[in-house]
Amino acid sequence: PGKEGNIAVRVKPIKPIGIFSGYVGDPEKTAANIQGDFWLTGDQGIKDQDGYFQFLGRGDDIINSSGYRIGPSEVENALMEHPAVAETAVVSSPDPVRGEVVKAFVVLTPHFLSHDKDQLTKELQQHVKTVTAPYKYPRKVRPWAPMCSTLGEGEMILLLHFSSSA
Repeated sequence: PGKEGNIAVRVKPIKPIGIFSGYVGDPEKTAANIQGDFWLTGDQGIKDQDGYFQFLGRGDDIINSSGYRIGPSEVENALMEHPAVAETAVVSSPDPVRGEVVKAFVVLTPHFLSHDKDQLTKELQQHVKTVTAPYKYPRKVRPWAPMCSTLGEGEMILLLHFSSSA
């Protein structure tokens, strides 16, 4: 309990219905995702004291900032609790000192569109520090007007991917 690890599903002796069978044409990659009786999903999580699992994010999405491992979904959930935030996406952004830092793209609610962006950024950062651990706050915040939310999910993900280093 309390230790980060891989989320896996028991697939032996009987594989549950609906579980991914493997990578077509890539038996090596399929074999790499099997450990003993378990299929590694590629997700990271933490098991709490009561036996419940908290999803941290995809293994390849975890942000490593100064040795701290940060799940983007936890930061996104914290930001969504703030009244200024209509939508958000959190990604890794390169940093020469920390290796990576948390970067948040935030779609603002209409009431907050006219607020001072610098002050709002500080407020959102403080909010995340209060709701989560202080090291998880987004050091970079990009507030956006709601029009960007008209993009489809694929376009938004692609846009975030190419914007994450900015």
